[in-house]
Amino acid sequence: MTVIGDGKLGNSPDIDEDLHSRQLAVYGRETMRRLFASNVLVSGMNGLGAEIAKNLVLAGVKSVTLHDEENVELWDLSSNFIFSGDDVGKNRALASLQKLQELNNSVVVSTLTTGLTKEQLSDFQAVVFTDISLEKATEFDDYCHNHQPPIAFIKSEVRGLFGSVFCDFGPEFTVFDVDGEDPHTGIIASISNDNPALVACVDDERLEFQDGDLVVFSEVHGMTELNDGKPRKIKNARPYSFTIEEDATNYAPYVKGGIVTQVKQPKVLKFKPLREALKDPGDFLLSDFSKFDRPPLLHLAFQALDKFVFELGRFPVSGSEEDAQNLMIDEKIIRNFAFGAKAVLNPMAAMFGGIVGQEVVKACSGKFHPLFQFFYFDSVESLPSEPLDASDLMPLNSRYDAQISVFGAKLQKKLEDAKVFVVGSGALGCEFLKNLALMGVSCGKQGKLTITDDDVIEKSNLSRQFLFRDWNIGQAKSTVAASAASLINASLRIEALQNRASPETENVFDDTFWENLSVVVNALDNVNARLYIDQRCLYFQKPLLESGTLGAKCNTQMVIPHLTENYGASRDPPEKQAPMCTVHSFPHNIDHCLTWARSEFEGLLEKTPAEVNAYLTNTKEYTSVMKNAGDAQARDTLERVLECLDKERCETFQDCIAWARLRFEDYFANRVKQLTFTFPEDAVTSNGTPFWSAPKRFPRPLQFSADDPSHLHFVMAASILRAETFGISIPDWVIYPKKLADAVNKVTVPDFQPRKNVTIVTDERATSLATASIDDAAVINELLMRLDMCHKKLPPGFRMNPIQFEKDDDSNYHMDLIAGLANMRARNYSIPEVDKLKAKFIAGRIIPAIATSTAMATGLVCLELYKVLDRACTPKVIQHQDMSWTVWDRWIMKDNPTLRELLQWLKDKGLNAYSISYGSCLLYNSMFPRHKERMDKKMVDLAREVAKAELLPDRRHFDVVVACEDDEDNDIDIPQISIYFR
Repeated sequence: MTVIGDGKLGNSPDIDEDLHSRQLAVYGRETMRRLFASNVLVSGMNGLGAEIAKNLVLAGVKSVTLHDEENVELWDLSSNFIFSGDDVGKNRALASLQKLQELNNSVVVSTLTTGLTKEQLSDFQAVVFTDISLEKATEFDDYCHNHQPPIAFIKSEVRGLFGSVFCDFGPEFTVFDVDGEDPHTGIIASISNDNPALVACVDDERLEFQDGDLVVFSEVHGMTELNDGKPRKIKNARPYSFTIEEDATNYAPYVKGGIVTQVKQPKVLKFKPLREALKDPGDFLLSDFSKFDRPPLLHLAFQALDKFVFELGRFPVSGSEEDAQNLMIDEKIIRNFAFGAKAVLNPMAAMFGGIVGQEVVKACSGKFHPLFQFFYFDSVESLPSEPLDASDLMPLNSRYDAQISVFGAKLQKKLEDAKVFVVGSGALGCEFLKNLALMGVSCGKQGKLTITDDDVIEKSNLSRQFLFRDWNIGQAKSTVAASAASLINASLRIEALQNRASPETENVFDDTFWENLSVVVNALDNVNARLYIDQRCLYFQKPLLESGTLGAKCNTQMVIPHLTENYGASRDPPEKQAPMCTVHSFPHNIDHCLTWARSEFEGLLEKTPAEVNAYLTNTKEYTSVMKNAGDAQARDTLERVLECLDKERCETFQDCIAWARLRFEDYFANRVKQLTFTFPEDAVTSNGTPFWSAPKRFPRPLQFSADDPSHLHFVMAASILRAETFGISIPDWVIYPKKLADAVNKVTVPDFQPRKNVTIVTDERATSLATASIDDAAVINELLMRLDMCHKKLPPGFRMNPIQFEKDDDSNYHMDLIAGLANMRARNYSIPEVDKLKAKFIAGRIIPAIATSTAMATGLVCLELYKVLDRACTPKVIQHQDMSWTVWDRWIMKDNPTLRELLQWLKDKGLNAYSISYGSCLLYNSMFPRHKERMDKKMVDLAREVAKAELLPDRRHFDVVVACEDDEDNDIDIPQISIYFR
């Protein structure tokens, strides 16, 4: 928070945080500022150049200059999403200008259409070449390498299913942050007076330190010599301890407290110019450890191709054995390289566009370790399994000719006739639609692409969901994305839906829909949705192509029927949640403070007003529900409702200011005074250890001051939002500090006296702060009587306005209040505070996201799509007696069987069923005697009565999971069983 020009309380406007919030979560402000000052040249507007330029424009560099002397050909439409048939014959740079500019109006996009001179490169911080001879590249790189300051030079090529990148960022390039991760920290439990000193940390979380890391110490009591801010090197790093290269034998003994924090060290890289690196490439970055011998071969192959083009003035012809032999490298792999050398394939362009775009970001910012210096990649596995005839590779004078020159016309037909389901239309979904449209997927008469997403477009989407524009904000994502994809390829047969794929929409995505699909592509942002789609694919035996991103990281997973395990077969461990008592009374990091702040925000401004409305709307029913509940939770809810309508009810804006000021006193002074009265600084536990030992931090109450901008900002945000809930108009003067301070100073704040015998929850296993009491029912009755009296005093039709937390609107004061709550609490506990942006990332649970990793993930997935649509898979088979099956199979039992009939049906197969379940509900277990009574009941009746299954009228079957043993008591995994009851 800063005070801006007119003396109002406001925020610094230099970065559009609404637009770039997800990207800021990856890069941080300083990196973004460096990006905003960077001018980049992209030379060669083929499919790869277009992808790189798109990613840079979305990232928000200062300017992107597009250079190309060539004209658009029909061939280019295989990989370049910018061009349409109308652009054929136009200069490639000029044809790209308008569509790239639309992606981000704050980036200056310009063109160069004549020959480049090396002197022109001095206008840029980074230059990228996608279509340049080695001779010219060497000349340009020499200039960039020796320029002062050096100009980052990147050369990248995509040749069919082969790609390369070379980076030269100058003689000495400093990487300020090699991994982009926050510095690791630990809470100290003890430090020994030894040489070397052993540091033990609390076993709350495993330490992430590694041998050789530098760390600094702070807040250490006793052994204060370590608080000097000097970095110290770690040795013998263990999950909860490490040693430091320090003789602590003469230091004061450790008493308590202390934080240890990693110091991130800059790294200087000495790049070689291309001229030297070609002869002495050093270590290649490996992308596939099963191909460790491939990069040296491709290093020679790309040079041989450059020589071929230089001597003959053309690329090798696809299918020409003579041209392949002329590359003079006797390897089968080079035959594939030669055949596809002229083609820029969209999935390869998307993948390398992500990689190169990210290298430019690294060059301009010094964040993340750059590629040093060569990277080669191939995906020959994507080629059809059957040998290709040269005639199948011949051009057909179509927009897919480049792709046909690599894969042949037969696979192109399979792509065009595919029936594809894309689930999600966000960042991944936009990239997938673009890739699929360019590849010709679902563009034939038999093809169909269905995309669904129930979300609408927000401003924060525009920095990476590139099919959307600012005029689309508020519109349905799937509809806009489908329209944009149809502009890329008018033949795309696409249907856009706004349904969330879930059990509730199985009437839309019914059995017929699933059975007709060729493949499913996930473009989702949460695990539960992924698990649901995975289960449907498993059930209907459909291939699932799964991917995801997290900041600069991305992953892909192929789920192939009868070949791989399914997505849900392995799960990540659940995220560790802080105990409730830690969050509410004993926070020791800013995450705890922000979790508490969001909980308080939702309780005060959303849940309690909603409860008030529930009471006022149907008083009789609400009263009855609370009486029947009669527990501590009902008592707590009624106390909050009564408080809201009685002593904390606001009628004027001054009332709202008083409420906010008293909230400050309660949260940051009174509660802390009570806590430290109940547990003084010298308190001990029942076994005699200090109560306030790590990780607990002893708090201090805050003294409110209208001269403290952060105190005043808290009151401003809280009073504005309180006024909104009561429908009170907000005066203009509230944003002026002096006028607001005058209003706050009028509030009378009562003295506070801590009480004895107050219960404060300290049990880390507790799930509620409400404590049950034997007289809860009596208290509830009294509260309801008092509520009834309040109700009679309210104006007719009175209702409150609950506020739902919205993190992406910086003008709504939601994040101002949450950041204020969290930072004042952090101040209580001497925890470092955070700015509003960082608070938004944590409290808003924002997933860091950038366009480059999304592009890379989708490119990799689409390379797998070629394989999925081309070939059948070999199953992994389970054998039992004379039967065999896979996890992807499904057994069917018809004629509406009873439980006894199902058990006998399995017995006849040599399988003894001991457990049958529907969903999470157990229908039968041989260990439970009472379950024997169910033997003659129909399975469908058990599903309805025991599992409360709601089987819709159009459903003819339901599925059960059965656990079986053979006659030797060995567990046998069997497929799901579909019980047909109609």
